[in-house]
Amino acid sequence: MHRILITGASGFVGRTLCSLLKERGQHVIAVTHSESNLPSTEHVQCDVRNAEAVQEAIRRTTPTHVVHLAALCHVPTSFANPQETWQTNVIGSVNLLEALHRHAPGAFTLFVSSSEVYGADFGHGHPVREDSPCHPMNPYAASKLAAEIAFREYLQRGQSGVIARPFNHIGPGQSADYATASFAQQIALIEAGLQPPRLKVGNLEASRDFLDVRDVCGAYLALLGLAERDGDHPHCFNVASGKPLPISNVLDILLSLSHTQIEVESDPQRMRPSDIPYAAGDCSALIAETGWKPQRSLTETLGALLNYWRNYVRAK
Repeated sequence: MHRILITGASGFVGRTLCSLLKERGQHVIAVTHSESNLPSTEHVQCDVRNAEAVQEAIRRTTPTHVVHLAALCHVPTSFANPQETWQTNVIGSVNLLEALHRHAPGAFTLFVSSSEVYGADFGHGHPVREDSPCHPMNPYAASKLAAEIAFREYLQRGQSGVIARPFNHIGPGQSADYATASFAQQIALIEAGLQPPRLKVGNLEASRDFLDVRDVCGAYLALLGLAERDGDHPHCFNVASGKPLPISNVLDILLSLSHTQIEVESDPQRMRPSDIPYAAGDCSALIAETGWKPQRSLTETLGALLNYWRNYVRAK
């Protein structure tokens, strides 16, 4: 049994990952900013921006593996609050790395970055590889790239681990701050008679690489498995489907899952200031090293997301 510590465990991905690890009989140490009810073996309340608190958390829990998810990851919020974004995403990561260096130097660490680091390189219109140039276009992406650089420096000093660059992941439990979940929430509200039959949207022409959050977590588990392997392996992996789809197609699938007549209305306030028209990743390195492949279809994922919001609205 491994002792797997997850920062940001109360988030969308963290909750799913905790559940998967518990199902597999692992000792799960959930680290959250505030109190939270999670499927974990241990719970530690800790703000990653507090270096002393992070040192104490690592010293006390002695993890064998770490998944670093804690981050401020909403792009519009990163524009509105860049200082908190950099403090959380960069300084928080360095605090964790230094704590591991001092108290758990053998812990295999998965640093979860973001596909947003590629930024302007997506303009070439083809799936990017891990060696593609990184040209971040928002504070969130820039902070994640800076944290990656810090992580690589600790790798050079002997820390073991890998970097994941996940592309868009969706599924039950996702916040309505994100476009796909917002569509599902609005459909659920309209079906319940709590919103007029008009669904407000931002840019529907952009193409994105979508994965089910459960498949993304499956990829993280596969990457943690590299800790058991002898020999060299890459230190950075795209987590992607490699099959971009216009957001308008995603909306069409969601609308087809509802029997209610709904009008789609463009909302200028939902347009992002640096929207990227095309984003897709080449995940051949991940497949080659781990054998991972997505298991769920987009329609299955969207159905689960819509049902989550239907149940949420019904319970209110």
